[in-house]
Amino acid sequence: MKPTLQFRLSQHLALTPQLQQSIRLLQLSTIELNQEIERLLMENPILEREDGESDAAAAAGPAGPEREPPAGTSSDEAPGGNPERNEELPADFAAPWRGTEDNSADDDGDRTHAAPDLPTLRDHLNSELALTNLGARDRALVGLLIDALDEDGYLTQSLEDIAALMSAEADVNVEELAIALRHLQNFEPAGVGARTPGECLALQIRAMKDNLPEDDPGGGPVSALALGICEQHLELLASRDYARLKSLTGADDETLRAAQALIRGLNPRPGAAFARVEARYVIPDVVVRKVKGVWRASLNQEAMPRLRVNRLYADLAARPRGSGGNALAAQLQEARWLIKNVQQRFDTILRVSQAIVDRQRNFLEHGEVAMRPMVLREIADILGVHESTISRVTTQKYMATPRGTYELKYFFGSHVATDTGGAASSTAIRALIKQLVAAENAHTPLSDSRISQILGEQGIVVARRTIAKYRESLHIPPVNQRKSL
Repeated sequence: MKPTLQFRLSQHLALTPQLQQSIRLLQLSTIELNQEIERLLMENPILEREDGESDAAAAAGPAGPEREPPAGTSSDEAPGGNPERNEELPADFAAPWRGTEDNSADDDGDRTHAAPDLPTLRDHLNSELALTNLGARDRALVGLLIDALDEDGYLTQSLEDIAALMSAEADVNVEELAIALRHLQNFEPAGVGARTPGECLALQIRAMKDNLPEDDPGGGPVSALALGICEQHLELLASRDYARLKSLTGADDETLRAAQALIRGLNPRPGAAFARVEARYVIPDVVVRKVKGVWRASLNQEAMPRLRVNRLYADLAARPRGSGGNALAAQLQEARWLIKNVQQRFDTILRVSQAIVDRQRNFLEHGEVAMRPMVLREIADILGVHESTISRVTTQKYMATPRGTYELKYFFGSHVATDTGGAASSTAIRALIKQLVAAENAHTPLSDSRISQILGEQGIVVARRTIAKYRESLHIPPVNQRKSL
């Protein structure tokens, strides 16, 4: 065969840098978006935030410099944003996402709302140790055991292992550590230094037993029974095997019920009160309100970064090239791309959110039991976009409603057929299961088969194994663990 030249015409999709950036920004969460913008602000001097725009505009006057429209606002909208901003939000919206500063009510200026610096469990126990009359060696051994406690206050290492870790010069034996452990278990909070949950609860019962009168429901035979259950039969109580418990302890129903209530009032994690818990707040991208009888989605202006092009650098970039204008021109183009892509990101989120609201009106009116089944393809076909775009929009994006704040993916779910030929959402079925379990008789709780039968009587055909799967997803224990005396 002779080599020949041929011309062929073909079409293929090319991802331009602007399109790649648009896709990347669309799939970022609000926190990740702000991090990405902060990085670009450091790299591009032409790009800047619009913070303090009102002060700059006042200083510049009517003839002030022209600015690019900020990201998050349209050309026919004032920089203040949504005309519905001044509407009074529902009580559920008194949320952390509205900010923690109230300058109008703060006469002393800005105040930080940082959590107080609470002592750790180790600090608390060491302060108690400093007040004891123990000798130097016993004090050192108790301090050694304090360092070995976990965050819940449990001693997870055996005394033999701790003794083996000590040097030969220290000459520490297990008997000395056992004595030090008894000293530690007398500290507050009660139950600290326990090696098992049963021992932890037993220590708390012993600590309160001397303070309870004989005629108190938690005193006398009740506390003795509770102590015996914690030390020997805690697993039977956890599995609700009341018949075997009564057979082994000889207790009647009333005494066993009082002992169970006493045990339930104890704290199986005594050290948890000293743990440092970091509060994490969700910033919703969209807020849903009912305006004149119609549910409307609007962007949360406080979650939208407001960007603009620095006019001084933009004028320098417009100068004849050759004096550093090439680099500035590229940065100017990148800044404009970013502002446009951020605006497009929020516009897409708003369109998808409004489409979701239009189809989940019953949920907003009546709750989870009225959630209708919906898939990504349904919203994609309505908006004329690809299904992958809907997937990116609904991931790690949140909607604040009068019923709570939900991720957009929450409104999508599989469906189960009904006898009438319709479909019920899996979310609605979970809500029905939760209602049935909440209203059940604690002496004869509903089994998965019985729940399936009740739903079948309502026209919703769900298999028993599906009920079990939904029940586990709701963290509802099985029927034998829900039974009570």
